[in-house]
Amino acid sequence: MLTNGTILRGTVATLLGLGALSTSASAETLRLLTWGGYAPEEVIEMFTEETGIEVEVTKSNNEEMIAKLRATGGGGFDLAQPSQDRIAGPQAEFDIYKPIDLSKIETGLFIESMLEATKANTTVDGEVYGVPHVWGTSGLVVNTAEAGSVADYTDLCNEEFAGKVSYRLKRPTLIGFAYAMGLDPFAAYGDEAAYSDIVAQVEEKLIECKANVKAYWDGGDQLMGLLRSGEVVASMAWDTGGWKLNAENPDITFVAPASGALGWIDTFALPKKTKAEDAAYKWINFVMKPEIAAMITASAGNFTASNGADEFADDELKARFQASFPQEAIDNIKWYPTVPAGLEAIEGAALDRVKAAN
Repeated sequence: MLTNGTILRGTVATLLGLGALSTSASAETLRLLTWGGYAPEEVIEMFTEETGIEVEVTKSNNEEMIAKLRATGGGGFDLAQPSQDRIAGPQAEFDIYKPIDLSKIETGLFIESMLEATKANTTVDGEVYGVPHVWGTSGLVVNTAEAGSVADYTDLCNEEFAGKVSYRLKRPTLIGFAYAMGLDPFAAYGDEAAYSDIVAQVEEKLIECKANVKAYWDGGDQLMGLLRSGEVVASMAWDTGGWKLNAENPDITFVAPASGALGWIDTFALPKKTKAEDAAYKWINFVMKPEIAAMITASAGNFTASNGADEFADDELKARFQASFPQEAIDNIKWYPTVPAGLEAIEGAALDRVKAAN
């Protein structure tokens, strides 16, 4: 079982032959800017044991990663993990990353189709700036006993759920509501005027929906508490949150919306002023080994782009995934494309107005 860290670690150590390796006397440090769960302590310990490299973890999110790297011109960290749609735009606008040297990546460790898609979405001026790590979706987390009729994002605005729903004031809410309203925001990414029109329509809908919102959640712990307590019966959220709650309460689960779950891929990207580039490549190749990737899946709750890691995945997690994602739901996932420069300002202004509206 993946949840048995002692057994799994012993198994992986045997598979990788870590017992014969020693830590160097003067350890190099890899400064990692990442998401919660992506660098479990037991994985860090194994990496340090094998390479002698210490890992210093700073947990963050997309907006903060861009802000931190923009403020330093790409300094302060050696490896970052932005989502694949948050690389090309910020790179073109702020020049905060450096190209990936694919000759230093063990590409056979990756699911080929996912690697190729991420390379395409993170290419700027012919250079690749990201390779895939963890992937998943956002959609709906629903208490089916209390809100079984919620099947799409706009259902959160139904009168019967007044004061009992939640979502974030972030891009996924704009995108999800747009699709549920019959619009195609990703198709409008290349047309700023068209995209502004779509965002304006969604803004109006979100203002109308304010009476239904118990709280605009900021962190996963806050949302989990609201759903556990029953204060919120339906929310926009990530699949992993719904599956964790389902393990506690079978009435609560992740639902792929009728208009399509929103698919994301978190990557590995090199900050422009990285001081430990070789260590960064060693970390990438280490954590993409199937046995190690399975440990990250156990920690983060999402699958990785590691080829063959599903063989080591927990049976219960696989079962929840299959229940939430029949084949037609998988085929309907809306994968985030590269975000053109300038769209964040349009989105930010609209979300600010939603927050300020009475």
